[in-house]
Amino acid sequence: MHIHTEKIKVLTTADEIAIDITPQVVEVIERSKIKHGHLLVYTTHTSSGLTVTEGIPCLEADMIAFFKKLAPVEADYRHRRYLDFDGRVGFNAEDHLKSILANYQVSFAVEEGKLVKGSRQTIYFLEFDGPLERTVVVQIMGDR
Repeated sequence: MHIHTEKIKVLTTADEIAIDITPQVVEVIERSKIKHGHLLVYTTHTSSGLTVTEGIPCLEADMIAFFKKLAPVEADYRHRRYLDFDGRVGFNAEDHLKSILANYQVSFAVEEGKLVKGSRQTIYFLEFDGPLERTVVVQIMGDR
């Protein structure tokens, strides 16, 4: 059993955006030389998420609109106040809630050194509090 871990940097360009990171994940699998195993991809941030869906621009826009409706900016959030434990004002409760809804990880099988996914499945990094430089961890566990 081998374990290969890499961190991918994702530079987001908007406050809220869906970014296809499938090509970067595939590159990590190729570098790992693991032929059969399990892939875990996760974000290290609490105001971003990961999801898998069909990779088309209209659906990317729909995802962001969907999350905006579920957790609107203008709401009575407890996180939008002075946080004495942190010494600052919480201002992005809706971004954290969107992250909870989106999830922070996805996983796939790896067979013959390839990502096992449906033909239209795309791995999306979801930014809810950008633009920022974000870190996504890709870990493959398996046999070479």
